[in-house]
Amino acid sequence: MSSAHAPAPRQHASSGPAQPQIPEPSHAERSRTLLSLVSVGMLSTISRKHPGFPFGSLMPFALDPEGRPVFLISSMAMHTQNLHNDARCSLFVTQPAEDGDPLGAARATLLGNATILTEDQRAAVREIYLARHPNSRHWVDFADFQFFRLDPVDLYYVGGFGVMGWVQTDEYAHAQPDPLMEAASAILAHMNADHVESMRLLARACAGIEASEATMTSVDRLGFTLRLKTAEGIKGQRINFPREVTNAQQTREVLVEMVREAKL
Repeated sequence: MSSAHAPAPRQHASSGPAQPQIPEPSHAERSRTLLSLVSVGMLSTISRKHPGFPFGSLMPFALDPEGRPVFLISSMAMHTQNLHNDARCSLFVTQPAEDGDPLGAARATLLGNATILTEDQRAAVREIYLARHPNSRHWVDFADFQFFRLDPVDLYYVGGFGVMGWVQTDEYAHAQPDPLMEAASAILAHMNADHVESMRLLARACAGIEASEATMTSVDRLGFTLRLKTAEGIKGQRINFPREVTNAQQTREVLVEMVREAKL
């Protein structure tokens, strides 16, 4: 597993010595966060009708405690017939593009083998799946529906421009979703609507970048990423928090402190 490179230490005229940087979340943690937020992806199976060709299907899913995707699918579906013929498959998931640029959004591809769950395994994931897809209660007990689980053999994560890498499955299985997972979207919306000048200031003070426009594209417990319009073109910049945060209120407090320091 690899993680994105940490930015250069922050320093400006009144800050004194450069501050040590808190590590960024690993690709495993970011992947686990993404799959915990998203409930629908694209399942690619190997076509039975056209051997060797991938067959893509829209696929609702839930995660078991180890982060493995679980599907509830009908025996009549083409992807189910494909899986009975060849269990190899992949699941592609992506987050909405906060700034309208889909290539800047996080996405992940899990490759693995799909297995039919036994009755005991089915009971263990049934409520987990229905909590994420409540409408499925109308057909979950139909005889022609079965639970399948994707057992990953590898995972590839892309966090935007220049942030990408393979993730070992054991590291993914033991990773925890980011504590800001549920609050991140509201934080981004607020910052991009009301605090563009503050983000430009932080880009200048923390990264030495002069920007005419700034958009916060991601935020997590350790920091945030800005998409900056500069005289040299569009740049992406990671800026770390001076300390770890675990909720929206702490995020607000630390951002206020950072802006106040940057103005000194």
